[in-house]
Amino acid sequence: MFDHLEELIRRYEEIVREISDPAIAGNADRFRELMKEQSDILPLVESYQAYKKSKQNAEDALSLLDGESDEEMKEMLREELANAKDETAELEQKLKILLLPKDPNDEKNVIVEIRAGAGGDEAALFAAELYRMYIHYIESRHWKTETIEAEEIGIGGMKNVTFMVTGKGAYSVLKYESGVHRVQRVPETESGGRIHTSTVTVAVMPEAEEVDIQIDEKDIRIDVMRASGNGGQCVNTTDSAVRLTHYPTGIVIYSQTEKSQLQNKAKAFALLRAKLYDMECQKAHDAEAEARRSQIGTGDRSEKIRTYNFPQGRVTDHRIKLTLYKIDDIMNGDIQEILDALISADQAAKLVKYGDKEV
Repeated sequence: MFDHLEELIRRYEEIVREISDPAIAGNADRFRELMKEQSDILPLVESYQAYKKSKQNAEDALSLLDGESDEEMKEMLREELANAKDETAELEQKLKILLLPKDPNDEKNVIVEIRAGAGGDEAALFAAELYRMYIHYIESRHWKTETIEAEEIGIGGMKNVTFMVTGKGAYSVLKYESGVHRVQRVPETESGGRIHTSTVTVAVMPEAEEVDIQIDEKDIRIDVMRASGNGGQCVNTTDSAVRLTHYPTGIVIYSQTEKSQLQNKAKAFALLRAKLYDMECQKAHDAEAEARRSQIGTGDRSEKIRTYNFPQGRVTDHRIKLTLYKIDDIMNGDIQEILDALISADQAAKLVKYGDKEV
């Protein structure tokens, strides 16, 4: 671990020297490449430097303690030694986490697909509430959203909604939301006062660039048509809606949220690429069953991951056995505590799996 960290320090110094070279400043591609590499290893460099400083502080305090005769001074040095040891241990753990193998998709934007499952209109109502929950959370992170497709029902629910989230590290956080979300409550559509259970599925897919997924034009049928449902005058009176059919997989994408046919076509292709890329990622997960089990529910779309129980005011994440009694706050987008707990549990599982082999 420490040999690798020393190599990273040397590499970081090389990058700094290279970036300051006037010849590099004139090469935009190389300059961007170096800046990205510097940005990637900077957290490790800073943490390792802090670790070495903390370890030195502990050694200095111990050395002074051995030669000190004054009891008051010895007590102060013991406290400094204990603090330095605690800090050193925390930084070593942080370094191990930073050195864990990275998910190559973590820095990507994401496409989120929410679909009403079992429960009819109540499932559609809850799908719309989950959508609003995510939008509130995304706004709190100052990320951007863009709707790709949506199918609403008359009472304020949504059969499905798909949207893109643009923001640094969006996938690294939101990927834990993939799975089945279950709601237990008395539905607005239920007059008898009985508690119903409904489900909504959420799929979080990394945005795929054209270099990630190549789509053969022969495999695609493109249909254009007039948009339907709610919309502005132009949306509903021009052939702006686009439907893509991907023959090899049977995937059908429909986009009508924009006035421009070109914009709807771009959105449809972005969603198709994301779905195809996600299928490839799923195959990789299936091929590496052990690795998949080590993750905290980021692979299986059929997995029931969370229950929202309104009568008891609680939300339970079943993967990490976490229960919070603040359902109103959570439905208003306050989900960071759940996400932080999932990230920590995932890191702990990977540390157990990889041990010191990788770090």
